[in-house]
Amino acid sequence: MIIGVLKESIPETRVSLLPEHVTILKKLNVEVQVEDNAGITAFANNNKYIDAGATIASRQQVIQSSTIILSINNFTETDILSIKAGTVVLGVYQPLFNFLLMNNWASKAFTVFSMDMLPRTTRAQSMDVLSSQANIAGYKAVLTAANLFPKYFPMFMTAAGSIPPAKMLILGAGVAGLQAIATGKRLGAVVEVFDTRPAVKEEVMSLGGKFIEVEGAADVSKAGGYAVEQTDDFMQRQKAKIAESVAKADIVITTAQIPGKLAPVLITSSMISAMKNGSIIIDLAAATGGNTALTKNEETVIYNGVSIVGNSNLPATMPSDASKLYGKNTLNFLQLIIDKEGQLNLNFEDDLVKGTCIVHDKTITNERVQALLV
Repeated sequence: MIIGVLKESIPETRVSLLPEHVTILKKLNVEVQVEDNAGITAFANNNKYIDAGATIASRQQVIQSSTIILSINNFTETDILSIKAGTVVLGVYQPLFNFLLMNNWASKAFTVFSMDMLPRTTRAQSMDVLSSQANIAGYKAVLTAANLFPKYFPMFMTAAGSIPPAKMLILGAGVAGLQAIATGKRLGAVVEVFDTRPAVKEEVMSLGGKFIEVEGAADVSKAGGYAVEQTDDFMQRQKAKIAESVAKADIVITTAQIPGKLAPVLITSSMISAMKNGSIIIDLAAATGGNTALTKNEETVIYNGVSIVGNSNLPATMPSDASKLYGKNTLNFLQLIIDKEGQLNLNFEDDLVKGTCIVHDKTITNERVQALLV
């Protein structure tokens, strides 16, 4: 069996597998073909892949000869026409947003696994690409803010006077939010945190953040670690609390997303108008609409002296480690669908295999994606 690794399109800098992952696959009796220069932006050149046992080939060769094709992002129309029936493709395809595309792919008779749909269970943690990449996003969000912020983060006491510490507000205490808390505290900021899940309060406080509670949140115990939609009454009370904190904040990092829906708008234009000149907002939910009313994906908007950075792909700014983690997640998942002889073995009795599969045998297999097509 051959696993093919494709080169991602700019601005993506990550790659699905690094040479260190190829070495492990070779031990599993799997051949690996890598598109020419697929890992170059992740600091893995062709020679490193060859030394690990991979074969370098053209994009067309990789697509046509591979049993499993790895591509983090969606394929081009040309790619789709070249993929053979029965081929397995694996990446992060956001099927709850791209459900029409998934329906189109279903007609092509190849099997689609989307790693962002992996069930969030204990057994799945080693394959959880969303968490591994969100960790990087939270870290880089703080560093990006620090580079843009026209003041110090930590408190300084000098002969010329005292500099107060930066005040940071983080909306959402998931993986990205928790890493942002830890990074912000290490840089000396004072950190406040909002989240609709009371269960994360202890984690926030253990990292040195102040947790700001709004009573009456909807139950999230069955949401698999994600946020859920809230009542109008709760949203109004939350909005008032957030407005109060936003006005005091120097740095705001927003991470709130709801799977399959537009990101909730938590920061209005009037809230931004009340912020101090020079303040920074880093919106990690930009790809799904953003958590502010003014966010534009992949752009920095300056409004009333406040910089609003819309960037949902911060992991791509750390391509080496991001690829290392993503590749290890992918490698762990691949071992669920590869047997001891190195052949493809799709066991749909496995809840992780079933949950991650979107398309198989010309059929949309994921119930949530099916429901969107009705």
